[in-house]
Amino acid sequence: MNISIITVGKLKEKFLKQGIDEYVKRLSAYAKIDIIEVPDEKAPEVLSEAEMDQVKEKEGERILAKIGQDTYVIALAIDGKMKSSEQMAADLDKLATYGKSKIAFIIGGSLGLSEAVLKRSNEKLSFSKMTFPHQLMRLFLVEQIYRSFRINRNEPYHK
Repeated sequence: MNISIITVGKLKEKFLKQGIDEYVKRLSAYAKIDIIEVPDEKAPEVLSEAEMDQVKEKEGERILAKIGQDTYVIALAIDGKMKSSEQMAADLDKLATYGKSKIAFIIGGSLGLSEAVLKRSNEKLSFSKMTFPHQLMRLFLVEQIYRSFRINRNEPYHK
């Protein structure tokens, strides 16, 4: 299985990089993982609704350019479906079983995802009703993907 995590912006925090690197290393036994960073759109702190949409559109174009035609896309969105770790594991297993070998998880920038990206997505996933920094979501996501593979192989880790 080929899994891409397409995310807006560069990761600066060393402690997050170390955690993500550790899970990516662990995941290499199960799948090919690529983390693809697209540049965030520079914008002032205070934006109008129209300016926010413009920023999301530009970031969305960069995201969509990284997604192949045959890729199953899961957008992380606060209004997405919440799943247990077991449900996520089962869903990843089903995707592999039914020939979806290329999966892209999308993490938007601080303003979220454009309508175009949401329309291209096959599903929306939410980790919580709370808002988290998009950099921290990378760590949460790679850990849950790792947990999913361990669950699907009945290997110890998930409790």
